[in-house]
Amino acid sequence: MPQDMPPSGGYDPVQYRRNLPVRGFRPAYYLVAVGAIMTYGFWRLGQGIREQNELAREKMWSRIHLIPLLQAEEDRDLVRRTLAGKAMEKELLGAETKVYNSDRFVRPTYAVTPANVTK
Repeated sequence: MPQDMPPSGGYDPVQYRRNLPVRGFRPAYYLVAVGAIMTYGFWRLGQGIREQNELAREKMWSRIHLIPLLQAEEDRDLVRRTLAGKAMEKELLGAETKVYNSDRFVRPTYAVTPANVTK
């Protein structure tokens, strides 16, 4: 009995791997895309921080330039209140009274001092 021999040219290769199509891009492309997006994001973040610093500087300088105006407004209000207080006092008491022995202005102090100071 003759022995079975392989066909001429051999057998077809055995398919042991799944032949699935590749889905998506290669990982290097994803890495480059993420790097580009992050670079753009950090660049925009830097621009935003620079803009915020500029706005804060502008706000500070505008407040510095407004200080004399606000001080003048506060002074006018203080004069108005003082004159109104004197007018009310004259209306209630009938005459202008003096609280101090001199007309010299002394800036009021609001320091808290203890009642009994013993040394």
